[in-house]
Amino acid sequence: MSDSPSSLSFKERVIVFCLKGSARLPLWLSRGLGGVLGWASCVCRNSLYRVTRENLELCFPTMAEAERKQLIRDSLIETGKMMLETGAVWMKDQAWLESKILAVHQREILDEALAEGRGVVTLAPHLGNWEVLGLYLSEVPGATFLYQPPEIEEVDRIIREGREKAGATVVPTNRRGVLALLKVMKAGGFTGILPDQVPDAAGGEFAPFYGVPALTMTLVNSLRERSGCKIIAAYAERVKGGFEIHFEHADERIYSEDTLTALTGLNKTVEKCVDAIPAQYQWEYKRFRKQPEGMPKLYKKKK
Repeated sequence: MSDSPSSLSFKERVIVFCLKGSARLPLWLSRGLGGVLGWASCVCRNSLYRVTRENLELCFPTMAEAERKQLIRDSLIETGKMMLETGAVWMKDQAWLESKILAVHQREILDEALAEGRGVVTLAPHLGNWEVLGLYLSEVPGATFLYQPPEIEEVDRIIREGREKAGATVVPTNRRGVLALLKVMKAGGFTGILPDQVPDAAGGEFAPFYGVPALTMTLVNSLRERSGCKIIAAYAERVKGGFEIHFEHADERIYSEDTLTALTGLNKTVEKCVDAIPAQYQWEYKRFRKQPEGMPKLYKKKK
């Protein structure tokens, strides 16, 4: 049974309204409004601003202060754009999305990986608009993605329908879903994974990300060990009027039999993508909220 409008809390109704309302806007307008929201976060110095600043201080300790301030502002604006353009990405048809993909760079990296026939994992960092990338990749035959449903049923329906409209299959982010994904990969299938999420302690180990200890998922390493799959990376860059898709080779260390080396290679692959368009990375995410035992806690609220 889906949530009826009357059963939703005020906050939930606002979320659904914003998603549906933003989907009706032209792309330039949704991005403009999103940019204003990001700018407001910078002016108000809210929690998004504080987390962004702390992440940039951790990852780029030698960056000049003026450059860091500019990157904070640009990142918040780009995150605002991403938030308001994604309603349309989920709710408009695939033909609309295809019309907004203005260029694809190094597509041969994907084609060559698929041609090997041993399964492909595409690392898709929180960079640009990863929902656009997911829908672009959904047209690969047999594409299967892990999916964690949100708590609001109506939002869950919007996201699920949006992600499956191009032909992909979504499976839950639990043991059953991972086993289903492994079966797909052993059969030479295809998936895309957000590699820079903070996993549960049992599903990750610490490896450096921009020199900072980051609990890094071991799922990609497990899929590689059990299926022999090829690993590449990709992201959807936000450009005027739409998006450009970029493919990159993974750092060769990702194929190491040593877990720490492989996870370091994974994070180096993410870094390479981020370095191309740093303002479009989701620096607002608490990537380092879990630290090794004995290390100081990060993201403490400033008094």
